[in-house]
Amino acid sequence: MTKLLALALIAGLGFSTLPAAADEAKPFITAADLDLVRILPPPPANDSAKTKAELGEVLTLQVTRTPEMEARAKADAEENVWRFADVMGPKFASENLPKFSAFFARVVETEGAVVDPAKSVWKRPRPHQLSDLVHPAVPMSKSGGWPSGHATVGTLMGIVLSDMVPEKRAEIMARAWEFGDNRVIGGIHFRSDVEMGRIAGSLIAANIMTRDDFKAEYEVARTELRSDLGM
Repeated sequence: MTKLLALALIAGLGFSTLPAAADEAKPFITAADLDLVRILPPPPANDSAKTKAELGEVLTLQVTRTPEMEARAKADAEENVWRFADVMGPKFASENLPKFSAFFARVVETEGAVVDPAKSVWKRPRPHQLSDLVHPAVPMSKSGGWPSGHATVGTLMGIVLSDMVPEKRAEIMARAWEFGDNRVIGGIHFRSDVEMGRIAGSLIAANIMTRDDFKAEYEVARTELRSDLGM
């Protein structure tokens, strides 16, 4: 029996105990439920004093960031909850937490479903698109920069994770803030992109926490996590 046929038979028999893969994760909400264009202000104009000052910050960081800062920014280009491992400890790993992993795959997918449509409306250029002097240290993107998706998902993950483990709330949220700051350090976002991302992440968290499907999966993931961490 092929693997594909076996999976089809499992699906046909109605087994649903296997966690969904990350690429099969469904968002808890979309832009139809939370329209950021109606909530957030538009980005500053490309030739505004605000944007010019922010471009200056990016260029300054480009020549002052240390190799360690640059390496950290590159590592944080990944959008997943495992970037919090340095706060959560060695047991915090996907192979130990299948239900938790599947739950956070949905959390991460929710960010894109809400933020990407707003990016497409505002189309704010990223620093390297406004100045040839900017050389990002992280992978480049052609999507709009307002709000920062990384800052959004970092904040969102931080809020949900710290709610599961309030004993580490301060450390988790500090890590979530660093996740956003590293987009500026990496030269791929302006500071205000990140600030708007933090607002967006907070709004998404407040919204999905009221949803019944979120609550149900959250409790399962939280129980697995705290058991794995010995809490």
